[in-house]
Amino acid sequence: MLKTLKDLFDSLCPPAPAADPATAEHALQLATAVMLVEVMRADPGFHAGEREAVLAGLRDKFSLSDDEAQRLTELAEDAAQRATDLFSFTSRINERFEMPQKLRMIEHMWRVAYADGHLSAHERHVLWRIADLLHVPQGAYVNARMRAEKEAGVG
Repeated sequence: MLKTLKDLFDSLCPPAPAADPATAEHALQLATAVMLVEVMRADPGFHAGEREAVLAGLRDKFSLSDDEAQRLTELAEDAAQRATDLFSFTSRINERFEMPQKLRMIEHMWRVAYADGHLSAHERHVLWRIADLLHVPQGAYVNARMRAEKEAGVG
């Protein structure tokens, strides 16, 4: 019975990526992409601008080519659909990103949310929940939102 519980736990909370730097970097990129995709998925209607905002965020954050960003987004969409929680992704981000990097990611997430010209209550909730899991202070979270609002011309 204990083995069954351990197997269940391992399937829900996979171990941290191996010490291989390339594997760790890929896991970080995927975790970041999943956060951006989660905001895109939070909106009940699909808008092409949201996908482009996800791609732009990944290209900016990781200096990826268009093809690499597209492939990473596809992987993130699949991972997000299969995920039961966000902790396994946010914990990787917390391990590797300093606060300025987290704030830049939060700004990119706000850009995804505002890409269609409006912010839904569910998008706002997803962003708040992720920022909380990333231990982003409330003031910094609000400032990131204001910068994204200004850039998007809303608010």
